[in-house]
Amino acid sequence: MDYRIERDTIGEMKVPSDKYWGAQTQRSFQNFPIGDEKMPVEIINGFAILKKSAARANAQLGLLDPVKADAIAHAADRILSGELTEHFPLVVWQTGSGTQSNMNVNEVIAYVGNEWLEQQGKEVRLHPNDDVNKSQSSNDTYPTALHIAAVKKVEEHVLPALQQIKQTTKQKSYEYMDLVKIGRTHLQDATPITLGQEISGWFRMLEKTESMIVDSLKYVREIALGGTAVGTGINAHADFADVVAQKINEETNGQFVSAKNKFHALTSHDELVHTHGALKGLAADLMKIANDVRWLASGPRSGIGEITIPANEPGSSIMPGKVNPTQAEALTMVTVQVMGNDTAIGVAASQGNFELNVYKPVIAYNFLQSCQLLADSMISFDERCLAGLEPDHEKIEQFLNDSLMLVTALNPHIGYENAAKIAKNAHEKGLTLKESAVETGILSEEEFERLVKPEEMTKPNVK
Repeated sequence: MDYRIERDTIGEMKVPSDKYWGAQTQRSFQNFPIGDEKMPVEIINGFAILKKSAARANAQLGLLDPVKADAIAHAADRILSGELTEHFPLVVWQTGSGTQSNMNVNEVIAYVGNEWLEQQGKEVRLHPNDDVNKSQSSNDTYPTALHIAAVKKVEEHVLPALQQIKQTTKQKSYEYMDLVKIGRTHLQDATPITLGQEISGWFRMLEKTESMIVDSLKYVREIALGGTAVGTGINAHADFADVVAQKINEETNGQFVSAKNKFHALTSHDELVHTHGALKGLAADLMKIANDVRWLASGPRSGIGEITIPANEPGSSIMPGKVNPTQAEALTMVTVQVMGNDTAIGVAASQGNFELNVYKPVIAYNFLQSCQLLADSMISFDERCLAGLEPDHEKIEQFLNDSLMLVTALNPHIGYENAAKIAKNAHEKGLTLKESAVETGILSEEEFERLVKPEEMTKPNVK
């Protein structure tokens, strides 16, 4: 392999000649052979956005040659286009401030920017620290890149997927609002409900969780940039923080603001804990919905089987004809992973010692993974399972008519104890409720039919 020599303050390093990074990236690449988890591309893109914005801000404040700012912007745009992905090789398991990834971006931008300056016939050259990292520290750039990445990932992936599955539950709820079935609590028969009412509970879960997620993002839109090393803003212009936030918004069409307290912004990640908590709430709701679906579709002959779902693939290598609720299983595994990620994020966020939290990369990795998994699994579950959900009318009617809980409708007319006598007698002797009511002499057949109407039991009956 061909190499070139790059230098940093420690000394010389051999860097593969076809790679755009420098000595500090190479040191990290060699010093952290830990796992396969690469720094998420969303973080790299967040860095590219902030580096471009910082260059524009520094140029506006008279601190950076506009030609250099243009070169930095050109290189950042190439990163954002996706064509330079191979030049960001570092793993998550590195320094807890993400310093090496910050320098990885600085070095690649300097390399690409200098190529561009040479092509333009310009004599100036970029330095990764003095120019690309001007007015910045890894300690304020990494959390800023993370916040940019987090907001974009939630808004561009999670929320559209959530809206899609939410719309399906809304449509199914309307479609089956009048289909009366037996309700269940404690996995036991309960009073009647309509299938549409049952699904409306799913819809409201998703609607409410969506609101929680959206509301939480207002805190993530606060960015640390301008705090530099410890929150004081040393080596940055007094106006840099506000100007760079404006530039980031111009670049992202976002609503980012400079954090009110940079000391907090560097050492605390409570806003990410908060937003991921809302994502965990979504995961909990999705777990419940997926479990309801696979319970209701269980069987087909020996389970509940009140609904049918699409048969996407054979379910067994030994049992012919078996079909499993695989989309529900995939979704519930995702929710377990998200819940695990939430624990990791919470523990990592609690480790803000003095002026800096040094668990930033693991927070970033877990947060962004949760977003990706939730978005992908919601779309897959919606398109390959929920959209094809259909009721089994015959099974629903059978269970409804056989249920002893219809006796609840008699409580206001004959009292709880008499109603219980009818139900107990029916259960012990294998009778229908109507047969039991007549046998006990508590009601006539006509009285029972007048008082017990399942469709009337799905709504309040006292005005």
